[in-house]
Amino acid sequence: MITSTPAFLRRVGSPIGRLEITSDGTAITGLAIERQGHLPFEELAENSNELLDRAAQQLTEYFAGSRKDFDLPISLTGTEFQQSVWSQLNDIGFGEVASYGELGIATGRATAGRAVGGAVGANPIPIIVPCHRVLASNSRITGYSGGEGIPTKVWLLAHEGITHKV
Repeated sequence: MITSTPAFLRRVGSPIGRLEITSDGTAITGLAIERQGHLPFEELAENSNELLDRAAQQLTEYFAGSRKDFDLPISLTGTEFQQSVWSQLNDIGFGEVASYGELGIATGRATAGRAVGGAVGANPIPIIVPCHRVLASNSRITGYSGGEGIPTKVWLLAHEGITHKV
């Protein structure tokens, strides 16, 4: 969840809508996908830096199909449990998936499916931290908090060639 005015801000177009990337000057701190034509900080002027320029370039390459992973410093603020789930997300490679149950097991909380889902949905840096690569154990999409929701996740999964059910 975005709660404070970012030090640095850059917007970039994408096939899933405009993206708004934020940074504290040292790391990427957030990425928002346009929802119903709006972005969280749309009232603020862009204030980019070299890191956000790199992030914009890497996102453009990802959407063009020439980049499969990101090489950017990130800073994720959340609970210890959220941090453990987000760390697991970073281990899911391009075109791969994990289930909510697998993430629960990997974080030592095998029966915490709802909590895992909540942590995945609270990921402040989607795409770069690939929460879209998490599906139910039967390969169904159970939701997506970025952009326009499930249609955005469907696009990202199809872009990576990931088989799924809606």
